[in-house]
Amino acid sequence: MIHGLFGRPFVDLEKYVDVALLDAIDEEVSLGLAEVPVDYTGGSHRSMEIMPHSRTAEAHVDYGEVIARMTPAAYATFRSLAHQPETFPDAPTESASFGEERDHPLSRRQMLWLEYRYGVYFPWKVYLEMIPNRTWEEKSSPEGKEFTRVARTFFPKTVAFVKSLPFAHVGRCNLMGLASNDHGTVHRDGDPTEKTKVDHFITFCPRGDKRLFLWDEDAQQKVHVPGRAYWFNDSDYHGVDADPFFRYSIRVDGLFRPDFLATLERDLA
Repeated sequence: MIHGLFGRPFVDLEKYVDVALLDAIDEEVSLGLAEVPVDYTGGSHRSMEIMPHSRTAEAHVDYGEVIARMTPAAYATFRSLAHQPETFPDAPTESASFGEERDHPLSRRQMLWLEYRYGVYFPWKVYLEMIPNRTWEEKSSPEGKEFTRVARTFFPKTVAFVKSLPFAHVGRCNLMGLASNDHGTVHRDGDPTEKTKVDHFITFCPRGDKRLFLWDEDAQQKVHVPGRAYWFNDSDYHGVDADPFFRYSIRVDGLFRPDFLATLERDLA
């Protein structure tokens, strides 16, 4: 089932943010991405066990599974490509976790080698952290965080827009883009039986062309999320349809201002 928000699958936020600024932000992002280094993200949703059973095949080759079955020689190569190889375990173990916001983040060299050597499928091949986080659990916390120098230099309009959003504080901001013909694997960011409170975040898609959908595993059907600014329950399964062109969005996590939440409750109840 889809748990949603305020009794609906998702919340369209276009009337609550200044979407008139998004055309200029799109121009800035298009140029900025040509200027700055980016990473990949995703690639291990199946091994993380956060995909619905009916769609696990769509993850193609999962790097968690690849690393777990590497020969000692292959793992030595993988380890040597890390930013700090000495921080990686001597061999993969069940307790070792690899990837973004986990014990052992992957370097770009490791991700490219996993893709080129083993065919690992990384859904989001453009990933830029504007406000980095060490772990997923701290994404809504503001302590010790700020926009990176790269974000402030190449994306000043985007930074200003994020600062104008109705948050009491912002704890995370990242850009996620999909290459032509790639799809975003269906997954969920939390277990709704364990995470009863919905995280506060706004996703904005300046072009409005990223076909995000929520997935109802029981009904085996999609609910598309249109528009250029929205909020949804990320403990619901969600993914992105493939299209023959590059698409991206920017997600901002934090804590909403009480007056903004009150307005949503009044308008949507």
